[in-house]
Amino acid sequence: MLHFNKETVTARFISSSGETVQSPIEIRTNPVTGRTSRIAFSRIGELEAGTDSLPAPPPFAGDKSLCPFCRPSLQSKTPRLLPELMPEGRLIRGDSVLFPNLFPYGAYSAVSLFDDIHYVDIGTASPVSYTNSFLNCADYLKRVLTNDRKAFYMAITQNHLPAAGGSLLHPHLQIQADRVASNHHRFLGGKADSYFAENGSLLFSDYLYHEKNKEDRYIGKTGRWEWLTAFAPEGFFEIWGILPGVTSLSQITCDNWKDLSSGVLNTQRFYRSLCRNSYNLGLLMIEDGISRLELRVVIIVRSNYAPWVRNDHTGFEVMLGDMATFTAPEETAAAARPFWNDTM
Repeated sequence: MLHFNKETVTARFISSSGETVQSPIEIRTNPVTGRTSRIAFSRIGELEAGTDSLPAPPPFAGDKSLCPFCRPSLQSKTPRLLPELMPEGRLIRGDSVLFPNLFPYGAYSAVSLFDDIHYVDIGTASPVSYTNSFLNCADYLKRVLTNDRKAFYMAITQNHLPAAGGSLLHPHLQIQADRVASNHHRFLGGKADSYFAENGSLLFSDYLYHEKNKEDRYIGKTGRWEWLTAFAPEGFFEIWGILPGVTSLSQITCDNWKDLSSGVLNTQRFYRSLCRNSYNLGLLMIEDGISRLELRVVIIVRSNYAPWVRNDHTGFEVMLGDMATFTAPEETAAAARPFWNDTM
């Protein structure tokens, strides 16, 4: 049903010393999307600039004066939700505050802050701040769905630091809901539905079953969330969290959000051990009441936010469409597992 295909090609050339060199490249096909990615083993030992130690905070990390997300500027510099979504204008849970995105990407775009801490080093956020922020996101999306039943293409994302696309240093989640599907919503929703029609089972549950039996890419659990590395990564050190059997916001409990927070922070702590400080996170949902798309969070590390660091996307990824990484997912899983065994 699901095919985990990989193929090795070999580049041959004469080295500067006159020896014939054979350099293997593994090409893997994503069982879900059919997209290929490449693992260039010859670059495994390469020391990437800026990763010999964790980069220092940005020089402006301590300057809160111009940040609209820091209190007391928050009240005067951020927009308010429409009364039909929230009469008070903002959603507040603990220290987390949610409000509309001043620069929206769709009909319903919002921002959910974790707390009032302006700069947070990767892997050091408090679990409760993440949980409250996720709960705020869920509350907002449910309110949107009550107000507009057709805006069921939903997402929660995060860009940590400018290297990951973050426009503001203050940590936050982005929330999106729209009537128009994104490319990933459209493809994954169609794939999950057709897979169920053909096999009578759920796509990501079957994917997870295969990987747990295979074991070499499986990492561990936080509550009901199961964590593993992507077989055919489309980003460096790509980690997935799957909530098997859950296809709707209405099925997610408060404990599920808490356990998701734990897994996200475990991933960040792993990235920190690699001296990486930037990452992207994404969680997609289709809330039409019939979708078979299970909840899956995807997290990928990005190039460090530091001077003279090389970008992680080159002409190969942008122009050819194949992601080229340097570390086998099996090695990533082995390195990440200890962070699921430690207590927070």
